[in-house]
Amino acid sequence: GKTFIGKCIASQIKSTFFSISASSLISKWIGNSEKMVRALFAVARVYQPSIVFIDEIDSLLTHRSETEHESSRRLKTEFLLQLEGVATFEDDRILIVGATNRPQDLDEAARRRFVKRLYVPLPDLEARKQIITNLLKSVDHDLNEEDIATIAGKTVEYSGADMTELCKEASMGPV
Repeated sequence: GKTFIGKCIASQIKSTFFSISASSLISKWIGNSEKMVRALFAVARVYQPSIVFIDEIDSLLTHRSETEHESSRRLKTEFLLQLEGVATFEDDRILIVGATNRPQDLDEAARRRFVKRLYVPLPDLEARKQIITNLLKSVDHDLNEEDIATIAGKTVEYSGADMTELCKEASMGPV
């Protein structure tokens, strides 16, 4: 759901969409991670308007501590500097979207730089029914509305991804 929000924003404002994960920015070579962060923001400036979507941002911008590695600290510092620099020029049209399931693990400096926060709750009963119905549209099945309601009722606290996985597994049963 979080990634789809980023894609939806990008399509609505007809912008370039950059989907980034922490692993795509981390390098074993000293200084390369910082270069990749600078390059990401430079490319985003060239292709404005642009959306930089960072999935699981908590793995990139965790709380700073005395025991963390120097390269990790430099990467966080560079990322925070670039994040601060996004709003420097009046004509910059870059939106940074960070997604996490663990906002409490974010560094306080990073949390301050993300001024707008959205909470995406787990799907309720009706949303789970809709997810099941949508996922089963392309699958030949014998489920009726009552069966779908029963499945939705038994999947309390399932995320959208959990529901997708459940339907995939169930459709593989006959195979």
